[in-house]
Amino acid sequence: MLPSRLCIMRKLPSVLTRTLTSGTTGSPVLLDMFEVRNKLRDIVGASANWSDHVQAMQERKALHTLLAKHQEDLPPRRMKDSYLEVILPLGSQPEIREKYLNVHNSVRFGRILEDLDSLGVLICYTHTKQEMQPKSPLSIVTALVDKINLCKKIIYPDCDIKFTGNVSWVGKTSMEVTMHMLQLHDGDYSPVLDATFVMVARDPENKRPAFVNPLIPESPEEEEIFKQGELNKLRRIEFSTASLLKMAPTAEERNIVHDIFLHTLDTKTVSFRSRKLPPNSVWMEDAKLKGLQICHPQERNIFNRIFGGFLMRKAFELGWATACSYGGSRPFIVSVDDIMFQKPVEIGSLLLLSAQVSYTEKNYIQIRVHSEVYDANTREHHTTNIFHFTFISENEVPRVVPNTYGESMLYLDGKRHFDAVMKEI
Repeated sequence: MLPSRLCIMRKLPSVLTRTLTSGTTGSPVLLDMFEVRNKLRDIVGASANWSDHVQAMQERKALHTLLAKHQEDLPPRRMKDSYLEVILPLGSQPEIREKYLNVHNSVRFGRILEDLDSLGVLICYTHTKQEMQPKSPLSIVTALVDKINLCKKIIYPDCDIKFTGNVSWVGKTSMEVTMHMLQLHDGDYSPVLDATFVMVARDPENKRPAFVNPLIPESPEEEEIFKQGELNKLRRIEFSTASLLKMAPTAEERNIVHDIFLHTLDTKTVSFRSRKLPPNSVWMEDAKLKGLQICHPQERNIFNRIFGGFLMRKAFELGWATACSYGGSRPFIVSVDDIMFQKPVEIGSLLLLSAQVSYTEKNYIQIRVHSEVYDANTREHHTTNIFHFTFISENEVPRVVPNTYGESMLYLDGKRHFDAVMKEI
């Protein structure tokens, strides 16, 4: 079972939902995911046919004249202006169920990641919508998945799902989107997860940053949410500044690494090089899986690059398989955090995925998935994404043990992400 604290959802979102819907007449119009993706195509003028993508992108160049030269030139928006509710009718429309079904007769979480990514982009386009202008000059893309925290182990495949969300913080060219997912049980929707994404706006050709409408909070609850967006930004900066790729470990972390080293020394040889694996442990080198994906046009987004949700799904599924193989039983996702989209993935790329158990504690398994594209012509590798997933296993898992200094840094980074998740939930 998941710890009970995972099921304590924040009260603020439900208060906000009532606030956001109170300004509208009647019930909000519920879209479905098919309509979400169609709306996105219409907003940017994307073609449904791959053969027409070059012409469609050429036509977007003319939208440059619609870009604001200063953020002050754009009308401010309220949180309720971008609020959307989307239905995933798994219960009422069984014909769409198979796409979301896994072998355990529950919903594939990778598909949910795809839906969250699409919804987050549409929410941002709703926030930046220009009156009397059907096509947006903005290219809005996912920059970061800040966090996704779940409070349910099982997502049922035969009950309707509802997504809600709105823009919760705005910078000059970036927007934070807060989304919630609920599932229908006995006539009521109960919470399943909270998600926070960060989106960035760029020009029609997706080359330079573009300004977005400012956001004005209207109530104390919205002020608190906006303030949390600022704190989230500062936390991300602090976390990045203290990265082990830039800074040395703390004194406490150095002690952890040295303690692991001491517990893996072979006392019979009294040698720095002779290492011995402790009982109920696995060397980090033996706790990884790899995968390769050819990126076909079918998986493209509205800007004719590989859809970020597809990348998240593939990374999650490899991460899940790694956790399953390591723990010896079915793992359940607890949290997703700090997915940074560093480089777009072009159609036709060879995508290499590497999943690594980076930290373990009791029943928990922290997985890091590294994705990179390989250019067969130049033989160069370029990192595109780093994914962090926290799983919980049904049984206590072996302790993962680093053997080299590089693996020790990976271990400490996994521990940092795990500790941050535990603090959050």
